[in-house]
Amino acid sequence: MASEEKRAWIMVVVSVCAYGAYLAVILGRAGSAPLTEVAYVAPLLWSVGGSIVASIVLFIAVSMMSPADVGKKDQRDRDIHRYGEYAGQFFLVAGAIAALVMAMAELDHFWIANALYLGFVLQAVLGSTLKIIAYRRGLPSW
Repeated sequence: MASEEKRAWIMVVVSVCAYGAYLAVILGRAGSAPLTEVAYVAPLLWSVGGSIVASIVLFIAVSMMSPADVGKKDQRDRDIHRYGEYAGQFFLVAGAIAALVMAMAELDHFWIANALYLGFVLQAVLGSTLKIIAYRRGLPSW
């Protein structure tokens, strides 16, 4: 397995776990109160920061197990990376547009922040998933 494919697997797992933990904390804190009254800033920041640190640490750990593969990228790796990143950008843009519309509609900051965070998570998951599929089945031929 190429090191870039390993990186994609790490990104999928870490993103899903971090967002799942964030949702569990927020929904657990909400109870019967409205979601907009939940203190969400600290859990969101911990989730984002924790996922960044976890992905770095996991990639270093995986790289130490197979140091010969690290840093070796060929044209196929670059094409797959570009394909996954470009496809995943849709969710990032959609999240930003949703947040912009929510801000113009003067919705609560909770919804704006969560729309942006969900956009980032979906971008990471979709982009990395498409990279994994491309490594397994090849790039789609247009």
